[in-house]
Amino acid sequence: MARLLIVGGFLAAVFWVFSIVDCAVQPSTRHRGVRKAVWILIVVLIPVIGGILWFTIGRRRANEKGAIRVIAPDDDPEFLRSISKSEQDARIRRLEEELAKLEDESDDGPAPDPRP
Repeated sequence: MARLLIVGGFLAAVFWVFSIVDCAVQPSTRHRGVRKAVWILIVVLIPVIGGILWFTIGRRRANEKGAIRVIAPDDDPEFLRSISKSEQDARIRRLEEELAKLEDESDDGPAPDPRP
C-alpha cells in the first residue's frame, strides 16, 4: 500500500510540474477563459485538479477556431486569386526552362572516371 501511495504521489508531482510548464510555455492566444497568469496560478495552487482543469477547459487546441493557423501560399485561395494568369504562366515557363537546363546537363554523358 505504501508503494502505491509513493508511486501515485510521484506521478501526481510529475503531472503537476508538466501542467505548470505546459501552461507557461503556451502563447497567450492558446488560453481560454481567463488570462495566462491566472491559469498558472490555478495550476500551481490546486495541484492535480488545476492541471486537469487546464487540459480540459483552459488549453485551446491548435485546430480550434480562433487559433492562429499558418497556411502555405499554394494552399491559400486568396493568394492564388491574387496571382494573375500571366504571372503564373511566366513562373511555369521559368520552371520549365530550369528543368530543361538540368536535363541538358545530365544528358551530356557520364562524368569521366577520376581514377587513373
